Amino acid sequence: MSPAAARLGVLASRVRFEEKNILTALERRGVACEHVDPRTLSVRAGEPWDGPRTVLNREVGHYRALYAAAALESAGVTVLNSAAATALCGDKWQTSAALVAGGVPTPETLLALTPEAALKSLEELGYPAVIKPLVGSWGRLVTRVTDRAMAEAVLEHVAALPSPQSHVVYLQREVAKADRDIRVLVVDGRAVGATYRRSEDWRTNVARGAVSERCPLTGELSALAVAAAETVGACLAGVDLLEEPGGRLTVLEVNDRVEFRGLQSTYGTDLDVAELIAALLTAKAES
Repeated sequence: MSPAAARLGVLASRVRFEEKNILTALERRGVACEHVDPRTLSVRAGEPWDGPRTVLNREVGHYRALYAAAALESAGVTVLNSAAATALCGDKWQTSAALVAGGVPTPETLLALTPEAALKSLEELGYPAVIKPLVGSWGRLVTRVTDRAMAEAVLEHVAALPSPQSHVVYLQREVAKADRDIRVLVVDGRAVGATYRRSEDWRTNVARGAVSERCPLTGELSALAVAAAETVGACLAGVDLLEEPGGRLTVLEVNDRVEFRGLQSTYGTDLDVAELIAALLTAKAES
């Protein structure tokens, strides 16, 4: 199939920096690409879909991204990342369980099925610890608890939330670290770039004002990030890692619809992330 005939789609309800650059990179390649807005998407069970046959999933909302991927795959569409990878990466417990099963170092994690069980589990885990929602991005609703009294207050709020899923509590041992974490971008089984994300806040999300700086992409860092991406089945991934005292690396999260604005800004013309993604998407469409 020639590039001009390739039927590609970019699924996104919001066209942000990343989506604009990916669409521009595809246009430079002469690739026919359609922007698919999931807010207007419907797929009939058991019937083919008349849209693009290869789709890059950039939908920001987890559940819409997950069900869009699953529905399109049921219609024979190739979706990057797959619905299975989106399901794993979008659920913090599923990610942690997959990393542990795959032998990838990750902080000690517990899942408590009620807030009451979470309080008991925190006594076993020890303080300080981190309470996180199962699904969420940009550090929202992530809470660091330093003692039992603080944990009781937080879990009382969790117990009052209306959604039954909110009462399932994800707990993680806090890793002592510097004022930074590391984001590694993995594209098709290869680590292509890495940044330190520094912040005065204990959460180092760029969305919360963290500053990105280029990080040396060592062999150890690359291998660990690639292993984490492969463990969750993501061919495109932003792998977040922490440096423990003594320099040991541990994987915190794997992001399947990775934002790369901060990383791109640190590399400038030395790296074109959107072009790498466009090349992968084109190759998948032609295979």
